[in-house]
Amino acid sequence: MTAPSTAPSADETPVITLDPTGADHMGEAARLRAAGPVVRVVLPGGLRAWAVTTHDLVGRLVRDERVSKDWREWTAVKTGELADDNPIVGMIKVTNMVTADGAAHHRLRRPVTRTFTSRRVQTLAPSIAATTAELLDALPGHAGPDGAVDLRAHLSVPLPMRVICELLGVPGGQRARLRHLVDTIFRTDTTPEQVVAVQADIPRFLGELIELRTREPGDDLTSALIATRAQDPESLSDEELAGTLWVLLTAGHETTIGLITNAVRALLTHPDQLATVLGGGEDAWSGVVEEVLRWDPPIGNFLARYPLEDVEYAGVTIPAGDAIMAPYTAVARDPEQHGPDADLFDLAREPRAKHLAFGDGPHVCLGPHLARLETRIALQALFERYPRLEPAADPAALPPVASLFTNSVSTLPVRLGPAAS
Repeated sequence: MTAPSTAPSADETPVITLDPTGADHMGEAARLRAAGPVVRVVLPGGLRAWAVTTHDLVGRLVRDERVSKDWREWTAVKTGELADDNPIVGMIKVTNMVTADGAAHHRLRRPVTRTFTSRRVQTLAPSIAATTAELLDALPGHAGPDGAVDLRAHLSVPLPMRVICELLGVPGGQRARLRHLVDTIFRTDTTPEQVVAVQADIPRFLGELIELRTREPGDDLTSALIATRAQDPESLSDEELAGTLWVLLTAGHETTIGLITNAVRALLTHPDQLATVLGGGEDAWSGVVEEVLRWDPPIGNFLARYPLEDVEYAGVTIPAGDAIMAPYTAVARDPEQHGPDADLFDLAREPRAKHLAFGDGPHVCLGPHLARLETRIALQALFERYPRLEPAADPAALPPVASLFTNSVSTLPVRLGPAAS
């Protein structure tokens, strides 16, 4: 006689409503882990999805050929439940390598891997260092009446913005517009009117950029992708070229903004840890970047996959067509992966299996080398220039970026202290 199944049904699986204001990413992540390895979550608009909350399950999910990256496979899209004015729509309905499967994914990814190489990124190091020095020079001039400087506004944002815009040939007059578009699609507290307006302007922005770089090609990735397409017209359609540029522009700087901000905040709240790297070389600061990526990753949640058939994880059956989310803040501190002290920020942490801050599997992020390089250069230069840098407000009480996706704070006030000679 077969024993009755003890696996929880969908109706028995815990349900957690995610906070669209991002008020407590790490607290929410802990609640997700505590609820179990597979949890039901509620997204803006009352949409239901699933979350797999362990490092192991996310690693399995992103390699599972039974699940698709194509948002068109989500039942909520087919039924119209995902409305075009829902604040998450800008992170879902995109056509690029991120939302393609199999051969289509490889075809869309190939032109980028040929042009956005590690070697090309390394050649940017002197320019990144020069831009960082220029921004650090200007910091004292941004101090308010109380002497505080918003480090996010005057270092974390402009550095990766300038780097990615120069890399992709975005003219200076369009950079504020780009930042507004990207900031809006990552936020999940936006109004329906804001969502619709931004979704209408994104294709206009990309069309104008492509037209400009077709007419006036330069030494940038946009021009290189246009040239690649000219040599092989079947490589990228018009929509795919625009979508590829969009993923490079968005992922190419939003993650780095959060990473620099989170790293500075982590070091200021752990002065004993900061003391161990002051005066250290590139390896020491690279170690800071990796521990921040593990401990406080800049991406909190990401809708990862849509099953093409019923799939089972940890004894829970997820129906075909449902959405499955990867909660990166939850898996970042998974004690099964990182030990019983996973909640601790520890630069002396013994090396363990890798984190998933940049994803994994065939769709692993293409730009981690750029984010790591920018953040390492920025941190080292900042603390060498201002070794007595200190918080100007309680770092634990700073307002968050209002987002399910971005895990960071919207401001980072500091007092610089005297600059090193």
